[in-house]
Amino acid sequence: MPKSTGTQTKPDLRLVSAEAEIYDLMRGPQTTADRVKRLQAEARALAVEQVEALERLLVEAARMAQDIAKGGEAYPVGAREIASRLADDLPKKAETIKLIVSRAQ
Repeated sequence: MPKSTGTQTKPDLRLVSAEAEIYDLMRGPQTTADRVKRLQAEARALAVEQVEALERLLVEAARMAQDIAKGGEAYPVGAREIASRLADDLPKKAETIKLIVSRAQ
């Protein structure tokens, strides 16, 4: 509803976050079982988001490991060797995680 300040009328604007839920005033209160189902669904969604973030980090770590492995004499021999193994292994692990998440959804 607009607010009136003297001669000017200002609209009553409020920001609502994208995640905000609009409660239907016509429906009855949520049962405990409904709340549990909703919270479990939210928990699963958050878990998938976190696993997907891990997958992205593994891919990025593999890129960095590849850079180190090919970095030449600037990097210690042991570090290059470990980085080379990680560059080979991490993309496979990330792909496995991606497949697990896709099956779980």
